Amino acid sequence: MSEKKIILPDTTTFSERNKTNHADELLLVNERLAQQIENRKKRAAELVIANTELAFQNNEKEKRAAELIIANAELAFQNQEKEKRAAELVIANTELAFQNREKEKRAAELIIANKELTFQNEEKEKRAAELIIANTELAFQNQEKEKRAAELVLANAELTYQNTEKEKRANELIQANNELEAFTYISSHHLQEPLRKIQLFSDRIRNHESQNLSEKGEFYFKRIEHSASHMQTLINDLLNYSRTNVTQKKFENLDLNIVIDKVLQNLKEDLLIKNATVKISGNCFAAIIPLQFEQLLSNLICNSLKFSKPDIAPHISIESYYTKPFTTNFSLENNYCHITVSDNGIGFDSQFENRVFEMFQQLHDKSDYEGNGIGLAIVKKIVENHNGIITATGNLNQGAKFDIYIPVEHH
Repeated sequence: MSEKKIILPDTTTFSERNKTNHADELLLVNERLAQQIENRKKRAAELVIANTELAFQNNEKEKRAAELIIANAELAFQNQEKEKRAAELVIANTELAFQNREKEKRAAELIIANKELTFQNEEKEKRAAELIIANTELAFQNQEKEKRAAELVLANAELTYQNTEKEKRANELIQANNELEAFTYISSHHLQEPLRKIQLFSDRIRNHESQNLSEKGEFYFKRIEHSASHMQTLINDLLNYSRTNVTQKKFENLDLNIVIDKVLQNLKEDLLIKNATVKISGNCFAAIIPLQFEQLLSNLICNSLKFSKPDIAPHISIESYYTKPFTTNFSLENNYCHITVSDNGIGFDSQFENRVFEMFQQLHDKSDYEGNGIGLAIVKKIVENHNGIITATGNLNQGAKFDIYIPVEHH
């Protein structure tokens, strides 16, 4: 609305002009008030619309709030379900991890098992190949066995015949040995009588007629006495040899060191004369014939004294210890006592190692060393009576060694 400006005439008075101005202002205020009222009506209409809209929005908000409550309840339920699923998933993952570890173990075991199976298959193939070879060899051996069986039948027949012949020879040999022992024993006894007379008359001549002998006669007479003494020793040795066969073989389980001490005591004078030393080591208990074993040791020690070096004192070593058999001469189930007697004497040529035990075998000059070659033959016979063996080893000027093996127990 446009404002109108009223121009009063100049002829009007001041109060009238004031009244006119005040009416205009009042009119203007009324117009403004009418305008404001109109605006308020518009605002009121807009407010009604706004309140209606707000009421609608509040209703919608309440609906949304109700839906949100429902949604929150659903969300809470879903969260609880998710937590359950998460817990179940943790358990499932733990179980899965355990199963994976078990699978890895099974896989590792399967690898090892496959390797072992491969190795076993290879071994089976080898065994199969070996079995084929073995079967071929077995077939060949069976053929050879059949041949050997046929040969064995022939050999058994031959052996039976030979055994029959051996029994005949053995009986003949036993009879011949008995006759020889009887002859040796009786002959030696019969020889004792004329020998005693020779020695008796020699003593009389020595005591009563020696001053009547010439120098040559004295020489010949000494030779007669020496020969008589040698004959006496020979007869005694023959008697000892024969007794090793006829003496009762009564075995006793004895400490060999005690037997050795007894022999050394009996030979004390001989050892002193030679200034000999004897070293004893080891110890065995064995089944022996006491008197024969004493004679065996005595013969070996006397042998060492006899064949000692002129300028060196004899040193004799006697050892005894248990041993297992090591040659085919021993039965495998027996234990043996190994006795060694060694010395530092003149020894003997190694080529004669198998001859030293032969009867009347003398390896050294008779003029230098007295003897008749029977002592070691007696030793061997005594060892055989004990079901043992004896060996001799030696070298010239390097001593001799005798190894004796006798069973610990007598069977």
